[in-house]
Amino acid sequence: MSPSQIDRPSIRGFDHVNRYLDRDHGIVAAKILPGEYYVTSENELITTVLGSCISACVRDKESGIGGMNHFMLPETTELKMQQGSNAMIGNATRYGNFAMEHLINTILSNGGKRKNLELKVFGGGKIIPTLSDVGKSNINFILDYIEQEGLQLLSQDLGDIYPRKVIYFPRTGRVGMKKIQDLHNDTIAQREYQYSKNIKDLPVEGDVELF
Repeated sequence: MSPSQIDRPSIRGFDHVNRYLDRDHGIVAAKILPGEYYVTSENELITTVLGSCISACVRDKESGIGGMNHFMLPETTELKMQQGSNAMIGNATRYGNFAMEHLINTILSNGGKRKNLELKVFGGGKIIPTLSDVGKSNINFILDYIEQEGLQLLSQDLGDIYPRKVIYFPRTGRVGMKKIQDLHNDTIAQREYQYSKNIKDLPVEGDVELF
């Protein structure tokens, strides 16, 4: 494997994502952090560690182009619940749509077809007691979004109280997931707490349209 395969992502716009050679699998790995996403047209893996956040693994099952995101809905004064419903309105929903549609649009604009998309979703654990149950809000959002958009959900592992390490192979659609039941440090919790502070009441500029 040449250095250029590691240095240059197959799709423009992802130079900021940490990429390295995963020696266990013999392919390039992209490690995404809260608020990031990554899409590839090559035989790569994408990995992240989730607490309250959600990752959607999305790919075109025919071409193998796909990617993964890592997002959390912001806690905001605009976050409300419709009467008798889990459908969220306000800035939080706009942020969730923004996170999902940027991932999907990047796949579609690089040769994917909407009719071929398949999804697997993970995360939403309640690992930060002082952060309310933002994981549940994230879960409600992603399941509502998938239903409303008519997307094909193949599998899910959501909720509980544990962080998760996720490894996704867009070329095949295979996912490896491990629940981290013995957390020796609060790195994940601190990272997500800081992320939640950064996105609180953060405006989402403009609208994103699905192709």
